[in-house]
Amino acid sequence: MNNITIHPTNISDVLLLTSPVYHDDRGVFTETYQQAKLAELGLTLPFVQDNQSGSHQGVLRGLHYQIRQPQGKLVRVLSGEIYDVAVDLRRHSVTFGQWVGNNLSAQSRQQIWIPPGFAHGFYVLSEWAEVLYKTTDYYAPQWERTLLWNDPQLGIEWPLLPHKPVLISTKDAEGQLLSTAELFD
Repeated sequence: MNNITIHPTNISDVLLLTSPVYHDDRGVFTETYQQAKLAELGLTLPFVQDNQSGSHQGVLRGLHYQIRQPQGKLVRVLSGEIYDVAVDLRRHSVTFGQWVGNNLSAQSRQQIWIPPGFAHGFYVLSEWAEVLYKTTDYYAPQWERTLLWNDPQLGIEWPLLPHKPVLISTKDAEGQLLSTAELFD
Protein backbone atom coordinates (compact mmCIF):
# COMPACT_ATOMS: atom_id res chain seq x y z
CA MET A 1 0.00 0.00 0.00
CA ASN A 2 3.02 2.26 -0.28
CA ASN A 3 2.28 4.97 -2.82
CA ILE A 4 -1.32 3.85 -3.14
CA THR A 5 -3.14 5.62 -5.96
CA ILE A 6 -6.74 6.74 -5.51
CA HIS A 7 -8.89 6.91 -8.62
CA PRO A 8 -12.00 9.06 -8.15
CA THR A 9 -15.43 7.67 -8.93
CA ASN A 10 -18.66 9.54 -9.62
CA ILE A 11 -19.48 9.22 -5.92
CA SER A 12 -16.69 10.80 -3.88
CA ASP A 13 -17.08 8.44 -0.90
CA VAL A 14 -16.50 5.36 -3.09
CA LEU A 15 -12.78 5.00 -3.80
CA LEU A 16 -10.98 2.88 -6.38
CA LEU A 17 -7.54 1.98 -5.00
CA THR A 18 -4.44 0.78 -6.83
CA SER A 19 -1.34 -0.44 -5.01
CA PRO A 20 2.03 -0.87 -6.71
CA VAL A 21 2.77 -4.30 -8.16
CA TYR A 22 6.37 -5.46 -8.05
CA HIS A 23 7.57 -7.87 -10.75
CA ASP A 24 10.67 -10.05 -10.84
CA ASP A 25 11.74 -13.48 -12.21
CA ARG A 26 9.64 -15.24 -9.57
CA GLY A 27 6.39 -13.45 -10.35
CA VAL A 28 4.62 -10.55 -8.67
CA PHE A 29 4.05 -9.06 -5.24
CA THR A 30 1.58 -6.44 -4.03
CA GLU A 31 0.50 -5.34 -0.58
CA THR A 32 -3.30 -5.56 -0.42
CA TYR A 33 -4.00 -4.23 3.06
CA GLN A 34 -2.18 -2.10 5.60
CA GLN A 35 -4.24 -0.40 8.29
CA ALA A 36 -1.88 2.58 8.71
CA LYS A 37 -1.82 3.40 4.99
CA LEU A 38 -5.61 3.25 4.74
CA ALA A 39 -5.90 5.48 7.81
CA GLU A 40 -3.74 8.07 6.00
CA LEU A 41 -6.48 8.09 3.34
CA GLY A 42 -9.15 8.63 5.99
CA LEU A 43 -10.34 5.01 6.06
CA THR A 44 -10.26 4.38 9.79
CA LEU A 45 -13.11 1.93 10.32
CA PRO A 46 -11.83 -1.41 11.62
CA PHE A 47 -12.28 -4.50 9.47
CA VAL A 48 -13.79 -7.40 11.41
CA GLN A 49 -14.64 -10.06 8.82
CA ASP A 50 -13.40 -11.36 5.45
CA ASN A 51 -15.81 -12.94 2.96
CA GLN A 52 -14.95 -14.82 -0.22
CA SER A 53 -17.25 -16.00 -2.98
CA GLY A 54 -16.73 -17.90 -6.19
CA SER A 55 -19.16 -17.47 -9.06
CA HIS A 56 -19.71 -18.60 -12.63
CA GLN A 57 -19.96 -16.24 -15.59
CA GLY A 58 -23.32 -14.47 -15.73
CA VAL A 59 -23.94 -14.64 -11.97
CA LEU A 60 -25.23 -11.42 -10.46
CA ARG A 61 -24.99 -11.06 -6.67
CA GLY A 62 -26.75 -8.19 -4.96
CA LEU A 63 -27.59 -5.52 -4.36
CA HIS A 64 -27.07 -6.22 -0.65
CA TYR A 65 -26.85 -4.06 2.46
CA GLN A 66 -27.55 -4.28 6.18
CA ILE A 67 -29.98 -1.66 7.49
CA ARG A 68 -28.49 -2.06 10.98
CA GLN A 69 -24.86 -2.99 11.52
CA PRO A 70 -24.10 -1.46 8.09
CA GLN A 71 -20.94 -2.76 6.50
CA GLY A 72 -18.22 -0.84 4.75
CA LYS A 73 -16.51 -3.13 2.23
CA LEU A 74 -13.04 -3.27 0.72
CA VAL A 75 -13.54 -5.45 -2.36
CA ARG A 76 -10.98 -7.14 -4.61
CA VAL A 77 -10.94 -9.94 -7.16
CA LEU A 78 -8.59 -12.90 -6.66
CA SER A 79 -9.32 -14.54 -10.03
CA GLY A 80 -11.38 -13.49 -13.01
CA GLU A 81 -13.26 -10.25 -13.61
CA ILE A 82 -16.45 -8.64 -12.31
CA TYR A 83 -18.46 -5.48 -12.76
CA ASP A 84 -18.84 -4.09 -9.24
CA VAL A 85 -21.67 -1.69 -8.28
CA ALA A 86 -22.34 0.50 -5.24
CA VAL A 87 -25.62 2.40 -4.72
CA ASP A 88 -25.86 5.28 -2.25
CA LEU A 89 -28.78 4.64 0.14
CA ARG A 90 -27.99 7.49 2.54
CA ARG A 91 -31.18 9.56 2.36
CA HIS A 92 -29.45 12.87 3.23
CA SER A 93 -26.49 12.39 0.87
CA VAL A 94 -26.10 14.61 -2.20
CA THR A 95 -25.57 11.38 -4.18
CA PHE A 96 -28.58 9.53 -2.73
CA GLY A 97 -29.96 7.00 -5.21
CA GLN A 98 -26.93 7.29 -7.48
CA TRP A 99 -24.73 4.35 -8.40
CA VAL A 100 -21.17 3.81 -9.48
CA GLY A 101 -19.83 0.78 -11.35
CA ASN A 102 -16.27 -0.37 -12.00
CA ASN A 103 -14.60 -3.36 -13.56
CA LEU A 104 -12.41 -5.17 -11.04
CA SER A 105 -10.12 -8.01 -12.05
CA ALA A 106 -7.35 -10.19 -10.72
CA GLN A 107 -5.14 -8.76 -13.45
CA SER A 108 -5.66 -5.10 -12.49
CA ARG A 109 -5.38 -5.85 -8.76
CA GLN A 110 -7.50 -2.79 -8.01
CA GLN A 111 -9.70 -2.63 -4.93
CA ILE A 112 -12.79 -0.59 -4.26
CA TRP A 113 -13.82 0.95 -0.94
CA ILE A 114 -17.59 1.07 -0.44
CA PRO A 115 -18.53 2.85 2.79
CA PRO A 116 -21.43 1.92 5.10
CA GLY A 117 -24.76 3.18 3.81
CA PHE A 118 -24.42 1.69 0.32
CA ALA A 119 -25.95 -1.35 -1.36
CA HIS A 120 -23.36 -3.51 -3.11
CA GLY A 121 -23.45 -6.09 -5.86
CA PHE A 122 -21.48 -7.49 -8.76
CA TYR A 123 -21.86 -9.28 -12.08
CA VAL A 124 -19.33 -11.91 -13.22
CA LEU A 125 -17.80 -11.20 -16.63
CA SER A 126 -15.17 -13.98 -16.76
CA GLU A 127 -15.84 -17.72 -16.85
CA TRP A 128 -15.20 -17.82 -13.09
CA ALA A 129 -14.44 -15.17 -10.48
CA GLU A 130 -13.26 -15.31 -6.88
CA VAL A 131 -14.11 -12.18 -4.92
CA LEU A 132 -12.73 -11.30 -1.48
CA TYR A 133 -14.02 -8.45 0.61
CA LYS A 134 -13.24 -7.16 4.05
CA THR A 135 -16.18 -5.78 6.07
CA THR A 136 -16.35 -3.24 8.88
CA ASP A 137 -19.14 -5.05 10.72
CA TYR A 138 -20.27 -8.63 11.12
CA TYR A 139 -22.82 -10.32 8.89
CA ALA A 140 -26.24 -9.96 10.51
CA PRO A 141 -28.84 -11.84 8.43
CA GLN A 142 -31.73 -10.33 10.38
CA TRP A 143 -30.70 -6.86 9.12
CA GLU A 144 -29.78 -7.86 5.57
CA ARG A 145 -31.81 -6.20 2.84
CA THR A 146 -31.74 -6.51 -0.94
CA LEU A 147 -32.28 -3.73 -3.44
CA LEU A 148 -33.61 -4.92 -6.81
CA TRP A 149 -30.65 -5.16 -9.20
CA ASN A 150 -32.63 -3.91 -12.22
CA ASP A 151 -34.76 -1.21 -10.58
CA PRO A 152 -35.61 1.19 -13.45
CA GLN A 153 -35.37 4.17 -11.08
CA LEU A 154 -31.68 3.36 -10.52
CA GLY A 155 -30.95 2.68 -14.19
CA ILE A 156 -27.80 0.65 -13.49
CA GLU A 157 -26.03 -0.06 -16.76
CA TRP A 158 -24.94 -3.64 -16.11
CA PRO A 159 -22.65 -4.92 -18.91
CA LEU A 160 -24.74 -8.05 -19.36
CA LEU A 161 -23.23 -10.64 -21.66
CA PRO A 162 -25.25 -11.27 -24.82
CA HIS A 163 -26.81 -14.71 -25.11
CA LYS A 164 -25.99 -15.42 -21.45
CA PRO A 165 -28.89 -15.48 -18.98
CA VAL A 166 -28.40 -13.60 -15.72
CA LEU A 167 -28.03 -16.14 -12.91
CA ILE A 168 -29.51 -14.72 -9.72
CA SER A 169 -30.75 -16.06 -6.40
CA THR A 170 -34.43 -16.00 -5.49
CA LYS A 171 -33.64 -13.53 -2.70
CA ASP A 172 -31.96 -11.15 -5.15
CA ALA A 173 -34.73 -11.52 -7.75
CA GLU A 174 -37.24 -10.47 -5.07
CA GLY A 175 -35.29 -7.38 -3.97
CA GLN A 176 -37.02 -4.11 -3.12
CA LEU A 177 -37.35 -1.11 -5.38
CA LEU A 178 -35.56 2.02 -4.17
CA SER A 179 -38.97 3.65 -3.67
CA THR A 180 -40.01 0.98 -1.12
CA ALA A 181 -36.62 -0.02 0.37
CA GLU A 182 -35.49 0.71 3.92
CA LEU A 183 -32.91 3.49 3.73
CA PHE A 184 -30.21 5.08 5.86
CA ASP A 185 -30.75 8.50 7.48
